[in-house]
Amino acid sequence: MTIKLTRRAALGTAAALPFAAAAAPVLAAGAEAKANSTIAKSFALGDFTVTTLLDGSLPRDGAQEIFGGGASDEDFAKVSADNFISPDVAQFFFTPTLVNTGSELVLFDTGLGQGGIQAALADAGVTPDQISVVVITHMHPDHIGGMTTNDAPTFPNARYVTSSPEYDFWAAQDAGNRVGDLVAAKVTPLAEKMTFVENGGDVSSGITAVAAYGHTPGHTVYHLESNGQRLVLTADLANHYVWSFAHPEWEVRFDMDKAAATASRRDVLGMLAADKVPMIGYHMPFPAAGFVEPRGDGFRFVPVSYQMMG
Repeated sequence: MTIKLTRRAALGTAAALPFAAAAAPVLAAGAEAKANSTIAKSFALGDFTVTTLLDGSLPRDGAQEIFGGGASDEDFAKVSADNFISPDVAQFFFTPTLVNTGSELVLFDTGLGQGGIQAALADAGVTPDQISVVVITHMHPDHIGGMTTNDAPTFPNARYVTSSPEYDFWAAQDAGNRVGDLVAAKVTPLAEKMTFVENGGDVSSGITAVAAYGHTPGHTVYHLESNGQRLVLTADLANHYVWSFAHPEWEVRFDMDKAAATASRRDVLGMLAADKVPMIGYHMPFPAAGFVEPRGDGFRFVPVSYQMMG
């Protein structure tokens, strides 16, 4: 089930959910922040260095059919016009995140498998064999495509972490299921190096899993905390920076359980807005980091600006 991240629930479950901590300072560049290019952007989070990695970007027609399930044509057009974007075309971004904890290099998701992740890592001064941990937020193709390259592990020295509901669901699919087949090819061969993290469990010191089911059966977001500063990697919680924030109830074609996905969006975005915790979203415009503010019955994504400049 999806965990409820209301302020009251968070305050009552401080041991399991670090969201209950006091609001942390905003994102800031630091001495350890290294990458600053069009495909890799680093910033400091306490003692961590967090780097977003642009694996690719592409436009796609049929925006309302993808992101506006349940919306009227008029409402979808108005929200789009109010935010200076087309109601017909969406620009997709694919952004894994690298976290240097000081003792481990932890990579969240692996991209499309078309070489973008290697190029972005190179801009950040990292080679694939240096990655210590690969965390899979969920197993849609654009998140697991880069786990192997030419049928060999892209990150040969890494251990792998995901949620058991996610792996179990896709591993049980019959042959011929597009995602199930990709999981069988990309993930299952690495199963002996894989561990499963539960809701509230730690991937590494300062990195905690938070169940946010709905997009997929085991979709998980991750809370980072270092030296009093916090950030949430929201994965595919909200797939578009305008429509999914303004109207969390608008159904997204890629969400497998539409009602659960809406509940997860409202829970997590509500907490981020209330406590002013920054986020990184896999499909947000690069560098994919920003803040959430309440806006009417929904929210607004506020992209980082000079908070990340040093």
